[in-house]
Amino acid sequence: MPANSRDLLPPLTRRTFRPQHTIGRSVQCRGVGFLTGADVTLTLHPSEADSGLSFQRLDCPGTSPVPATRDHVLPRQRRTAIGRDGVVIELVEHVVAALAGLQVDNCRITLDAPEPPGFDGSCQPIVEELLAAGVVDQDRPRMCLMIDRVLKVGCGERDLTIRPLTSPGLAVTYHLDYGHQSPIHPQNLTFCLSPEGFARDIAACRTFVLDREVANLQAQGFGRGLTHRDLLVFGPQGPIDNPLRFPDECARHKILDCIGDFALLGADLAGHIDACCTGHTMNHAATRLISRAAARSTNTAQAA
Repeated sequence: MPANSRDLLPPLTRRTFRPQHTIGRSVQCRGVGFLTGADVTLTLHPSEADSGLSFQRLDCPGTSPVPATRDHVLPRQRRTAIGRDGVVIELVEHVVAALAGLQVDNCRITLDAPEPPGFDGSCQPIVEELLAAGVVDQDRPRMCLMIDRVLKVGCGERDLTIRPLTSPGLAVTYHLDYGHQSPIHPQNLTFCLSPEGFARDIAACRTFVLDREVANLQAQGFGRGLTHRDLLVFGPQGPIDNPLRFPDECARHKILDCIGDFALLGADLAGHIDACCTGHTMNHAATRLISRAAARSTNTAQAA
């Protein structure tokens, strides 16, 4: 899509299909951060309708919560970070994916470090705590943005296309192919989002990295103290000291990341995301297109 066509997008239709949700009680998770290696306590609290998702750094006294929205995304490589007024929270995508996957729309997340716990590279521990707390209906409708045209970012072998669906809901297709020399074999998967399906098929799928990348990442200060058993590391012959949970676990984790990144729109999305060899940067480019069209729909409604 030409850059000058972005402002010419017609407004997106907004509809409601379900009530908003929060959690029944506060829950807590503890672990070690992937970037800092610091011990982290993460607590998820119920929140009122229309409050959305927000993160608050308890180790930064006197600071306000940072809304988990597209407007607060910071430029990063290979991860999603948000920030406001100098307060930064790194690696929010797995926490947001866990909440969005279970349709938890309103939640205040507190943590005492710059990042949530990394756990095993998945969001399963968070999902288990959320399910134990219960998901509670609220008395306000959840807004859904209806994709009614084809939107595309990227080109060539790395692109992301969003298409309309014939029925309400979100489908995510991921095509993964790193070439014939990669220890990660080509994978293709389509997932139709539902809380039950997310908990069963996506939540346990882990971040992955190539063994040859590990030394460079650790030299930059990332992943201090982590071993091959702490996340999914691929050597020339496949995963090192860690069995796959699904044959296509890598594609499933990419879908997890998509769900987390697109949830930063602050609304449900009805459409089909079709991504090929993409990552967080392209996810955010796509949400930028959608958010501009969503803002136009708000402005159009106000003018009417």
